[in-house]
Amino acid sequence: MATIIYHNPRCSKSRQTLALIEESGLTPTIVEYLKDPPSKSALKDILFKLGMVARDIVRKKEAKEAGLDIATMTDAAIIKAMAEHPAIIERPIVVSGNKAVIGRPPENILEIL
Repeated sequence: MATIIYHNPRCSKSRQTLALIEESGLTPTIVEYLKDPPSKSALKDILFKLGMVARDIVRKKEAKEAGLDIATMTDAAIIKAMAEHPAIIERPIVVSGNKAVIGRPPENILEIL
């Protein structure tokens, strides 16, 4: 089963999460989502696996800085905004098989590895 981490190497929580994955003996696929943003369909799949809606994984400060008013946007509009402004996506997100989790705190990922 492949493990994917949507990773920002400048984020300490993301680095800690990646280290936990590697300490568990796995070699994850690392997606630096700021350089290679997930598509709208990939975001929908991630949200399904997380069991969340788009609003749940928005970094509010970054959304405001991008000029987005998330409170007034539909789920589809938020997903589109995430694809266009990946900095608004909460990080890190780890996907393993048909499950996903946000690595905040990093130990959250242990439930799906």
